Amino acid sequence: MQDVKQLTINAIRVLSAEAIQKANSGHPGLPLGAAPIGYAAFTNMTFNPKDTAFDNRDRFVLSAGHGSMLDYALYYLFGFGLTKEDIMNFRQLGSITAGHPEYGVCPGVETSTGPLGQGIANAVGMAIAEDYLANKFNREGFPIVDHYTIALCGDGCMQEGIENEAASLAGSLKLGKLIVLYDDNDITIEGDTDITFTENVGKRHEAMGWQVINVKDANDIGALNRAIKKAKAEKEKPSLIVIKSVIGYGSHLAGKASCHGAPLGEEGVATLKKNLDYNYAPFEVPEEVFKHCKKFASKGRRAQRAWKAMFKAYAEQYPELAKEYIAWKKKEMPNLKAIEELWQFEKDDASRGYSHTVLNKLAKYIPNLIGGSADLAPANKSNMKSRGEYLPTDKSGSNMHFGIREHAMAAIVNGMYLHGGLIPYCATFAVFSDYMKNAMRMSAIMELPVIYILSHDSIGVGEDGPTHQPIEHLAGLRAMPNMRVYRPADGRETTASWISALSGKEPSCIVVSRQTLPQLEGTGEKAFKGGYILADSNKKVPDIILIATGSEVSLAVNAKKALAEQGIDARVVSMPCVEDFEKQSDKYKESVLPKAVRARVAIEAGSPMCWYKYVGMDGKIIGMNTFGESAPAGKLFAKYGFTVENVVATCLEVVK
Repeated sequence: MQDVKQLTINAIRVLSAEAIQKANSGHPGLPLGAAPIGYAAFTNMTFNPKDTAFDNRDRFVLSAGHGSMLDYALYYLFGFGLTKEDIMNFRQLGSITAGHPEYGVCPGVETSTGPLGQGIANAVGMAIAEDYLANKFNREGFPIVDHYTIALCGDGCMQEGIENEAASLAGSLKLGKLIVLYDDNDITIEGDTDITFTENVGKRHEAMGWQVINVKDANDIGALNRAIKKAKAEKEKPSLIVIKSVIGYGSHLAGKASCHGAPLGEEGVATLKKNLDYNYAPFEVPEEVFKHCKKFASKGRRAQRAWKAMFKAYAEQYPELAKEYIAWKKKEMPNLKAIEELWQFEKDDASRGYSHTVLNKLAKYIPNLIGGSADLAPANKSNMKSRGEYLPTDKSGSNMHFGIREHAMAAIVNGMYLHGGLIPYCATFAVFSDYMKNAMRMSAIMELPVIYILSHDSIGVGEDGPTHQPIEHLAGLRAMPNMRVYRPADGRETTASWISALSGKEPSCIVVSRQTLPQLEGTGEKAFKGGYILADSNKKVPDIILIATGSEVSLAVNAKKALAEQGIDARVVSMPCVEDFEKQSDKYKESVLPKAVRARVAIEAGSPMCWYKYVGMDGKIIGMNTFGESAPAGKLFAKYGFTVENVVATCLEVVK
C-alpha cells in the first residue's frame, strides 16, 4: 500500500495525464517525471493558498512552462481554489488552466511562462527584489522580508542563452535565497540531449558562483528534501539542485522524447494508472491526499498570522519604516503632473538628456524606483545620481548593473515587478531591443508596467552605422499589443512620457535621441493625449497636416514656416505615443486629424509602416526604407530626406 506522500505524487501524475488526454493536447512528459520535484518544492515552501498575495510567501516559478499541468495539479491538491472542472477544462477556451501558466489568470501562478528560460530569469528578478527589500526594511529581530524563490526548469531552459545570462548575474550578486530545481531528464523534443547538449551544467553554474547539489533519483523524496534544506542553508550563493529524472515516468513511453509533447492515448493513461497502482476513476483524488496537502496549507496560514503579528510589533518600534513598507507595496506615488520642476529644463538637450533630468527629479519623489542598464548607463543616461549602487557587497543602492545581458535584463525586470514593492526600469540602445523582445512581449502579455528606456533612436546615432541605427524597431514595438511606445520631441514631452509610463497599467518604451532636440513652444501636458496639435494653421481647415515624432517634430515646425512663405497653411501634429492617441475619443481624434483634410505628410526617421493609417491614400511618408550608413548624423538626415527642403517639396506634391 502506498504511503500518502507517494499517493499524492501519483495523483499529480495521473491528473496531469488525464487532463492532457481529455484536452488531446499538452506535455505529459515533464509532470510525470517531475511530480516528486514539484511535491518536494511545495512541501518545503511557505504559502497560504487562501491568500496568494501574502507578502512573505515563497515564490514558485515553473520556468519549464510547457509542463503546466504540474502547476495546476499542485494548485488543485494544495487548495489554491482550482476545481476538478478546472483540471478537466485544461487548455479549453475561457479556462483558467491554459496551455502554459498565465499570471493573473490562475491562482498561485507567479509569472506567465512558456518561452524557455524566461521563468528562471523572472525568478532571478524576484530574488533580487527580495534581497533589496530585505536590506531596506529588515531590522534585528524583525525579518519582515525573508522568503525564497524556487524555480523548476528543464534541459530546454538550460540550453537557452537567457538562462546563462540570468544565472551569471545571480551568482555575481550572491542571491542566496534563489533555488533552482533542474529536472535533468536528458531529453528534448528532438531526442536525447547528447545530440546537442553535452556540457556539465553543474560545473558551469559552479563557475558562475552557484552552490550545486546533485540528487541521483527524482523519486527519492528524502534526498530532495535534504537538498532543498541544504540550499536554504547557503546564504551567499544561489543553489542549483541537479535532479536526475525519467521523462514520462510510469508510462509506456518513459524515457522517450515521444512523451514530451503529446497525450499518452487512452490505453497509455490506463497503463500509467496500472503501473502506478492508482485505482481511481478519471479525475478522482482520494480524500487522504487533500487532507495531507491541507496540512502544508495550514502551516502557511500559521506562518502568515505570525508574520502579521511580527509586522504589528515592527510598526510599533519602527513606525516610519512600516509606513514606507506599506507605501512601497501599494506602489504609492504623488501627483506627478502637479510637480512643476518636472516640466522645467535649463537648456536644449538630447532627449536622452531630458530623460536623465526627469529620471533624477523623479528619484526624489519615488523612493522605490530602481533600475539600470545593460552596461550602457553613461550613454543612455539611465543612472540616478542621488542613489547608490546595488552591488554584491552593498545591497542598499538602487542603481543596478545588469552587465551586457539585454535578454536577461528585461526578464529580470519583469520578475522584480512581479515580486512587488518595486518600480523597475531598464535601459539599452533601441537597436538592442531585439535582444529583449521576448521578455518585453511577456511584460506586455502580463500587463506589467515596467519601463524600458531605449536610446539612440534613429540614424541620428551617426558614425556607428547601420548595426546600431534602429530602423524597423519603432514599428515592431508599436505592433505589440499592450505596449506603449513614446518618442518625445523635447523635454516636456519627455516628462509626459515618464509620467504616463509610471501611471500606466502596461509596459512602456521611452525612445530617446542621441542628438540635441530644441525645446518647442506649445509642448506640455497635451502630450498625455498621445497626439495633439502643436502648431495650428490660421484656417479652420488647414491646407495640409504634418505628423511627426521625436527629432522630426522640430523639422515639421520649421517646414510649416517655409510652407507659409509659399502660401500653404499647415498644421503640425506631434504624435509622441500612437497608443495613447488611439485611446482618445473619436471626437478628439477628429479634431486633431480631421477626415476632411486628406493632404497629409508623416515624418519619422524609421520604418514608414505604422503611418499609412494616418496619411491615407493621398498622403506621403518621409521615412526609412533602407538601413542607414556610417556617417555624421547631419549628413545622414540630409541624405535620407529629413530636411526642410524635402519636407516642403513632399508637401507640395501632396497639396497639388
